[in-house]
Amino acid sequence: MKNYNVGIIGATGMVGQRFVLLLSDHPWFKVTALAASRASAGKTYAEAVGGRWAMKDPIPENIKEMHVYDAESDIDRITEKVDFVFCAVNMKKDEIKALEEKYAKHECPVISNNSAHRSTPDVPMIIPEINDAHAQVIPAQRKRLRTKRGFIAVKSNCSLQSYVPALYPLDGRFGIERCLVCTYQAISGAGKTFERWPEMVDNVIPYIGGEEEKSEKEPLKIWGSVENGKIVPAAGPEFTAQCIRVPVSDGHLAAVFVDFKNKPAKDEIIEIWNNYSGEPQKLKLPHAPKQFLHYYTEDDMPQTKLCRDLEGGMAVSVGRLREDTQYDYKFVCVSHNTLRGAAGGAVLLAELLCAKGWMD
Repeated sequence: MKNYNVGIIGATGMVGQRFVLLLSDHPWFKVTALAASRASAGKTYAEAVGGRWAMKDPIPENIKEMHVYDAESDIDRITEKVDFVFCAVNMKKDEIKALEEKYAKHECPVISNNSAHRSTPDVPMIIPEINDAHAQVIPAQRKRLRTKRGFIAVKSNCSLQSYVPALYPLDGRFGIERCLVCTYQAISGAGKTFERWPEMVDNVIPYIGGEEEKSEKEPLKIWGSVENGKIVPAAGPEFTAQCIRVPVSDGHLAAVFVDFKNKPAKDEIIEIWNNYSGEPQKLKLPHAPKQFLHYYTEDDMPQTKLCRDLEGGMAVSVGRLREDTQYDYKFVCVSHNTLRGAAGGAVLLAELLCAKGWMD
């Protein structure tokens, strides 16, 4: 695999910090540009982050002295130094859409962690093990943007990464009619730590703005199909969601209830989970977990603290599968929200697109 120079747009935020750690010693990708808000421009990365570094590991030595660009006014300088960028900015939705399109129109592909373009019909929203075929919409997007190389690809909402991977392979075999999911989401999903959000200590907040709508609509785009240069969302399964913020540093847990058109046996479901893999495993991509879904037989598993870092935080943990009195089955899933759910999922998506030739 060839090597690529990459940039991180929004490098000082929590997801940006995850990108920094993941990419500092990546075998294919070399960080050659960091960008953030105007207030950070011109500072070294260590100066720009200051006391806001939220990761357990220190800032990598090869990153801390790099100077930070202005994400908006320095686009020309940034795109001259990189082959593509990762984007995780904290801006208004319309501003993010405009910014990402500017990078794309500079013939610089954008791998986005933001939600701004998730509903754009010709922007693929990919979970690499599930719907990698949606990359086939990229030529239509390039035609709209009038680019030869530039495009935007996004990853889905972080909470989806816990339950959609467990549901998707079952739908193909047995047909899912409806799904109820309750997510219990870590504070890092809001870009916070307990030091910066003391109100969350010993507390639960039963509301996360916009999360429930995303949790109900985004799976249908992932289930959708590419038709006439657009991704057409699937008509089903039906999803309803409730999203709750809990006092956990990292890791989203989902309690899932599901009805099937053809109800499978319990051992059939577990066998599918234990044997499921996708293109990242086939291609042996650097950040692909060897086993995507891990099923636990213990009654008290999976647990967020014990399972979130499984396979470098890139695997999904599943357990407590049992029949329900109102639905066919219920079960619990856990994933790491800033690794599989955010920066790690975006890096894996970039690896997939590079391996498939979309970055060339």
